Amino acid sequence: MTLIGDLLQIYVLVLILRAVLSFFPVRPDSGLIPIMRALDTVIDPLLMPLRRVIPPLGMFDMSFLALILIVEVAASFFPSTIHII
Repeated sequence: MTLIGDLLQIYVLVLILRAVLSFFPVRPDSGLIPIMRALDTVIDPLLMPLRRVIPPLGMFDMSFLALILIVEVAASFFPSTIHII
């Protein structure tokens, strides 16, 4: 059970990292492109359904916040040794 809680907390950290990286412009030849693609591969399967339901608020994607809250609520049911939020 602790493993599930830890994985959910790491997923929240990945979400926050991707949200922070989205504020910085990235050139196509940048070394961050493979990292951002890897993060998107992990995040998009859960984020895309939320993006269809939750419209952006100006230039801010509120689906990130909704997904963080959903994962945190799910993580609250499992013990964890990692506490991010």
